Formats: sequence, C-alpha cells, structure tokens
Amino acid sequence: MAKNEVVAAIDVGTTKVCSIIANIGQGNGLQVLGVGVTPSRGLHKGLVVNITEAKQSIRQSVRKAEQASGLKMDAAYVGVTGRHITSLNNRGVVAISRGDRLVRPDDLRRVLQTARTVAVPSDRKLLHVIPRGYALDGQVGVKNPVGMHGFRLDVETHVITAAVASVQNLVKCIRGVGVDIEDLILEPLASGEAVLRPDEKEAGVILADVGGGTTDVAIFRGGSIWHTSILPVAGYQMTRDIAIGLGLPFEVAEEMKKRHGSIMPVYNGKEEEPNTLRMENGYSVSYQDLCEVIRARVEEIMKLIALEIPGNDYLKEVPCGLVLTGGSSNLLGIETLGQEVLGIPVRVGVPTGVYGIADILPDPAYATSVGLLLWGTSKHEGEQGWQTKSMGQAFRRVFFRMRRALFG
Repeated sequence: MAKNEVVAAIDVGTTKVCSIIANIGQGNGLQVLGVGVTPSRGLHKGLVVNITEAKQSIRQSVRKAEQASGLKMDAAYVGVTGRHITSLNNRGVVAISRGDRLVRPDDLRRVLQTARTVAVPSDRKLLHVIPRGYALDGQVGVKNPVGMHGFRLDVETHVITAAVASVQNLVKCIRGVGVDIEDLILEPLASGEAVLRPDEKEAGVILADVGGGTTDVAIFRGGSIWHTSILPVAGYQMTRDIAIGLGLPFEVAEEMKKRHGSIMPVYNGKEEEPNTLRMENGYSVSYQDLCEVIRARVEEIMKLIALEIPGNDYLKEVPCGLVLTGGSSNLLGIETLGQEVLGIPVRVGVPTGVYGIADILPDPAYATSVGLLLWGTSKHEGEQGWQTKSMGQAFRRVFFRMRRALFG
C-alpha cells in the first residue's frame, strides 16, 4: 500500500455508526483526518432491518467525516457482524511436485484454495479463509513455508461465512450513500487488530467485543485466529432489563446506564452514591437496584463467553485471559466481575495506533472502527492478506454485476 494513501472505514453498529478517514505513512500509526459518529437507526443485533433508516444514519456519519477531513470517502473497509455469521476449521493439502521441492507463493495459493473447498450453501458466502498454521512433510508449527523444501504442504484454516442476504442488505446501504466496499471484515477480527498485543495472540487470548446489539467473541492462539462466535446479548439487553425491571422508558434507561451504571459499586468508590438517582425529566430509581440489574446481565454475558472456551481449565487454554472491548466494557467494575466469574486475567482493551483528529477514538467503543483501518492497512504476511482481501473483492465483483443487471 502506497505511503500517504487515504483510507476509510465504516463501522455500522446497533447503537452508532462511526466513519473514519485516515492517512497512512505519516510517522508511526494512522493519522486520523476526520471522524463522523451518528446514532444508528434501522439496525437490530447487527442486522439491517430498515434499509431507508440505516442508509440515512450511514450517510450522516460519512458526511461528518468528510466535512471534518475535507476529503470525499470513495471506498471504505466495512465491518460485518450478526448471528448469521458462522465459522469452522478446515484443512487443505497439496503436493510440491517440482524437482527442487521448494515452496513458492503459488503453492500457498493452491493449498488455501483446497482449504476453501467446503460445502457452502447457496444462501451463504465465504467471508474469510484465514490460515491458522502450516505443516511441511508432517512438521507442524510452520508460520511461513515459502522458501522451505518439502514434498507435502498442509494448511489448517479458519473459515468464516455469512448469510448472503444479510451482507447484501449492508452492502446496499453503503453503496446507497455513494461509497464503494473496499473489503468486508468480521468485526471481532478488526477489534483484535486494535486492542490485542502480538504476544497475547501467540500465547492464547480471548477477545469479547461487548457492543450494543451483539457480543463478538474471538479466540487467538499461536498468533492466529482459532475460533469466532457472535453472541446475541450485549448492551441493548442491559438497557432493556433496566427499563423493564425499574419501570423506565428505554431512552431514560439507556441514559441511566451511561451516567450511573456500575456492576460492583464497592470496587469503584461509589459506596457514597445517593441511594436514589434522579434524572432531569423527573424519573428516579434506586442506585443499588440499577447496579444489581446491570450486574445480573453482565454476569450472564461472562458465562456465555466462558462457554466459547474449550475445556474447563480456562487459564491453560487462554493464559493471557480475557480482553474486553466495545462500548459496554466501559461499565465500572466489569474487569473485577470477569475475573470472579472466569478465574482468569481480565482487562479492558483500548484502541491504539492512531493520532491526529482522534480525541474520541482511544475508547473501547471505537475498537472495531480503528481496527477496520488497521486491518485494511496492515501488510499481512504470507497468503492471509491475499486471501482475506480476495473475499471482499470477489463479493464486490459479484455485487457490481448484479447491480448492473438490475439497474443497468
């Protein structure tokens, strides 16, 4: 990727749409030129449920980023999430038949192509095929076999698929505001780029992006992705619990959660918080009741995250513990509760690697937004970059052909 190139990302979430325009090649990290954040409408649990409203939210977000940067957003990296996402692990194998038995980049393409030969229903689309590790003549743990000698090359991949209809609806919204799709990226992979350290990915770590509509989970081992899952429980359910349990309108419950929400008051110095919380519009609730409702839902989310970890010895499987990110991870006391429930280290991940007009971005709520840029601009080694990029480009070519057939 050329230096000083402008790149963009659009994170279409359940509660907000964040658009970023940035410049790469200026010092260390990404220079943010413009950010646009607007409330999200027309989405539920990561899925488009009203194209008109979703398109309007995206348009407002993109225009804000363009006005701040003075540049036009022509194409962007776009995040994908939702319960329609599924994943599996698959293997591929090819023979190195040349006389010198030297592994070349074409051999990596061939072995990844064989790993893609999984039975994918017509209503689903391959989103990512990510190498987890290579083996050469039975020698496992090979990171990059190019340049090595051998007779047989094996690869183990993590294959991620998405529902065609769900992705098409999202693509239609993005294209409807005049922005092309540079690539489609699974959101927990993007969040991992923004908040995880290389040593954590190598040793073993679980990432949980607790957003508004979904909790996106990804487990990393050996420096690569090992498992992904999308849980349909997140901040929206917390707010709904507050609204139902304490008899508040949804909007008031959301404001209560953001202003005063906590999980374990004893750990965050709020023991002296007034027992009754009052809002400007006349609503009031017990502070203790508010915290207890939030704690119950967060504890459930932690237990659901634990189900994604294989075995019962969590510390052995993910020795670097759990990294929480997403807007809901800003709740006070969430790290302490996570440690109590899972018995492993827990920290809140804040995105790094950006500067410029980025005052609001060092916040867990923007991990996916920053990660989309980092994923798109990273020079992924080996065939990971080639393969993941080809998925988005292939989808884009199919979409454009369909669009021309339908609209001329």
